[in-house]
Formats: sequence, C-alpha cells, structure tokens
Amino acid sequence: MKISKVATTAAIAVALALTATACGGSAKDAASDAGASGGTAKDKIVVGIKYDQPGLGLKTPDGKYTGFDVDVATYVAKELGYQPDQIEFKQAVSAERENLIANGDVKLVVATYTINDKRKAKVDFAGPYFLAHQDLLVRADDTSITKAEDLNKKKLCSVAGSTSAQNVKTKLAPDADLREYPGYSECLTGLENKAVDALTTDGSILAGYAAQEKNKGKFKLAGLKLSDEPYGIGLKKGDKDLQTKVNAALKKMVEDGSWQKAMDANLGPADYKAEPAPQITEGS
Repeated sequence: MKISKVATTAAIAVALALTATACGGSAKDAASDAGASGGTAKDKIVVGIKYDQPGLGLKTPDGKYTGFDVDVATYVAKELGYQPDQIEFKQAVSAERENLIANGDVKLVVATYTINDKRKAKVDFAGPYFLAHQDLLVRADDTSITKAEDLNKKKLCSVAGSTSAQNVKTKLAPDADLREYPGYSECLTGLENKAVDALTTDGSILAGYAAQEKNKGKFKLAGLKLSDEPYGIGLKKGDKDLQTKVNAALKKMVEDGSWQKAMDANLGPADYKAEPAPQITEGS
C-alpha cells in the first residue's frame, strides 16, 4: 500500500511525542513531582522556612539560611533525593503557612510549625521533630512579670497567625492587652522601646533572639512552660506517601546523631535546654 509523504511525516511526529512522554514528560511535569519521588538533576524542592528566627530559621544579610529548622529541612530533602543546591527556601510567615501548602507554593513547611487540630483540618504533618514550650521574653530589668497572670493589664506582643498570644489571652491572662505584629523582629523592637511589656512565643524562638550579639543583656526569658508546642513538617493534605518518607527521614536523623548535632550547633549557644527528640506520632 502506498503511504503519502504527509502521512509519514505525521506518524514520525506522533512517535517522537510518545517517546518524549515515555521518558518522563516535560521539565514542568518533572518539577511537579519534586519531593514525592526523589530529585533528579533538573528538579528542585521548595521548602517554607522562617526568615527572622535566629537559631531556628534565619536569612542572613548575605543571603544564606541558618538554623535548626534549616538543618532539618536540608537533611529531610537529602533523604528525599535532593542536594542542597536543589533546595529553594521560601519565606513562610505564620499566617501564610497553610496557604503556601494548599496553593502548591511549597512542598514542605519547616517553620516552627506547631501541630494542632485546627491546622490539621487544612494540612497534614510529619513528625513531630521538636518539642518546644511557650514562654515570655521581657526586658532584663523588668521584675514585674514572673508568671503569665502578671500580663493582665500589660501590653503583650505576638505575631499574627501564631497560637501563643491567643493561648495567653484565653487561658492565662484574659485581661492582657494583645498587640499582634507582622513578625517577631517588630515585637522585639517594641519590647526594647517599651511599646510593649512582653513578647510571647516558643522559648526556643525567644532564646535565639536573646542570644543575638546585639541583644545580649537587654532581655531575659521568664523561664515558664505555658504550653507544649510539638513542631511538625507541614505538607499537602492527603499526601500519605510524602508523609511516610518525611517521617522516615526524621527518624533516621535522630538515630544517626544528626538531630542532636544540629540542636547543639544552633541552640546550644543560646544556652537553651531542649527536650529530647519526641516520638513521631503523625501518620501512624
């Protein structure tokens, strides 16, 4: 049977298209699978972290990323098949973490992200990988605040989207004058300038700020344990495969000593006494 030149050309085009699909599809398709099936040379994984939390998640003036959460994210990404140069860190402010995950802007959020039921209605978690406790940061010369009840009638600062301030307001000091700022750095400035009387969030975060060279001698922790704050790694709801892989990576990080090494390097200088690595509960 005679085959026309046009038909032959069309057949070749179809065959080439099928071959490309069989080889894994477009670069865009490959990138969309990043994190679930492991990385290749062309892939990257986008991870949400905090940019303003020394010791945990900090973007330095020279554009580098440091902190315990950054080390955890880097270790987990490695276990998923990504090298450090394949990780793209994206700022994840407290109020936007669920949206970043739901919209697909990030694959994971490792950003002092406390696991709770309200958040689990929108996202899934792996972990927990760290247990913090809520505390208060006050000025070094302030002797009027030694317990949560002392915050009544005083100006209390926290960050929009954080659970810490609401915990104080609803359970511990209902008459506190709550001021919510965009970030912890703004709260710290307000505390130093006496615009607020105390800053509340997790003790691990507060310790990092207090230990910064520019803040030494200015602030002190009240030394309270106002709540338990189990940090988890946020991921898209229903992605059980990724959840399982991240949990396995976290378990390995503890077992091979990398978790303790990261803890000592990042929070040791702040003289922060961390709890032992918690048992993984999410996804079980």
